[in-house]
Amino acid sequence: MNNPVNDLPDMQIDTSLTSPQGVAAAQRALDYYLKPAVSEEANEPRFFEVNKHITSEEALVHASALLKCAVATANESANNLLGVNRDLAFSTVHMVEMAKAMIDRSLERHHNT
Repeated sequence: MNNPVNDLPDMQIDTSLTSPQGVAAAQRALDYYLKPAVSEEANEPRFFEVNKHITSEEALVHASALLKCAVATANESANNLLGVNRDLAFSTVHMVEMAKAMIDRSLERHHNT
């Protein structure tokens, strides 16, 4: 068996990043390639729009009711599945129940203040 040969020349690479110009240039390059282009928000018609005048308490109550429905739907779906698919459906039930518990706790604190 042949040993791999390193054909690349030894190169000195500056990893200190002490040059302010280098850091700024690197940041600009990252911004250019990694950040999405900023454009004006499109005014597309939405299927569902939240009332701008809804209070935070009303929004939490409604979100809690929606999550209760999601739990019921996921439970019903899970009951008709087997194996890994059943496990995944029940894990979804668990995550939705945790989200609902967090909202319900927020509502309890809101009522206690």
